[in-house]
Amino acid sequence: MDIFVTMKKLLFTTLLLCLTTLALAQNDEARQKIESAKIALISERLGLTPEDAQKFWPIYNEYSQKRRENHQAFAQARRDFNPETATEQETKEMLKLGREVKERQLKLEGEYSDRMLQVIDSKQLMNLQNAERDFKRMLLDRLDQRRQQQQNSNDQLRRQNNERMRNKRNN
Repeated sequence: MDIFVTMKKLLFTTLLLCLTTLALAQNDEARQKIESAKIALISERLGLTPEDAQKFWPIYNEYSQKRRENHQAFAQARRDFNPETATEQETKEMLKLGREVKERQLKLEGEYSDRMLQVIDSKQLMNLQNAERDFKRMLLDRLDQRRQQQQNSNDQLRRQNNERMRNKRNN
């Protein structure tokens, strides 16, 4: 009996690992598609020459990575923070951390804007900021559409199941 339980646990663990790996691969694939779409939008909006693109993208990618790291550190701190159980001191530290993250973000923007202005002009930099904002809005709109479609599908399945149950009761 012990070997059966052990085999079951091993099978379950293996299945869970496979599903996790599949989900991560799909997330990476989705992330790559999103990143490609963002690059296409920015490239179109900025109208970069091949020479400018070769200089611009390494700077932009470095900036994006640092911005992402800054955001992720704060996001992790927020996930770990429980306002229901936090002390006054812990709450003050979280507020301070939020301000520090905003300050680092502002500093990054200034530093990288200056570096990008060595490659692109100020109108292109403004177009970059607008393109980033527009892309974020388009992405959020698409996510809302998917959620709405999923909700509609769930509602339809619920109605179908309810109808089946009524039919079973009537027969």
